[in-house]
Amino acid sequence: MGKLIVLEGIDGSGKSSQYRRICSRLEKDGIAFTHIVFPRYDKESSALLRLYLNGAFGTSPEDVNAYTASTFFAVDRFASFRDDWGKAYSDGALILSDRYTTSNVVHQGSKLADRDLPEFFSWLSDLEFNRMCLPRPDLVIYLETTIEISLRRMRRREKLTHTHADIHEQDVAYLKKCLHTAELACDFFGWQRIACVDENGAERNIDEKNDEIYALIRRSLS
Repeated sequence: MGKLIVLEGIDGSGKSSQYRRICSRLEKDGIAFTHIVFPRYDKESSALLRLYLNGAFGTSPEDVNAYTASTFFAVDRFASFRDDWGKAYSDGALILSDRYTTSNVVHQGSKLADRDLPEFFSWLSDLEFNRMCLPRPDLVIYLETTIEISLRRMRRREKLTHTHADIHEQDVAYLKKCLHTAELACDFFGWQRIACVDENGAERNIDEKNDEIYALIRRSLS
């Protein structure tokens, strides 16, 4: 089997930028890999999750419970594994993923009380890794951020791309809960954290964070 490494972070954490930089560094160093990004909005398997994120089932994330919404995203991952990268993984390839089951952990788990999270975390892991037979990540790297940085980056992205925020991104209280849930998930699953701010609360340099991420990946591959 191959190796699956996941980059995770809430919207506006800088995850996508770091992901692109890591892909470039792997290519420069001659390390073969397959890159995947979730959700796959351009695929038929994402139809339900697109309806959900666009507000067809309610304009608040809580209008669809954590368990139901998680299945929308899980189906897209299952289709991706079967159609795109399953054979490469089975043949021993390195798979680098921008989001994965970890996103359901954070975004759907945030709908639940803290006391209910261990049950949800275990249910989700069983659904995707045991029942649907998707690979478990070998390494999850979580980009810690603050709500202020997250919102600032999302608003900047909207202006540059002329896009509108989905129901997750529009709900600030929900995003704050996602940050809290992610911290609990890091402890529960043993994810590796990359701090986006220093001890004084200032945002860290993008290259400094990228060096930390790349070092974790190279260590995992050795």
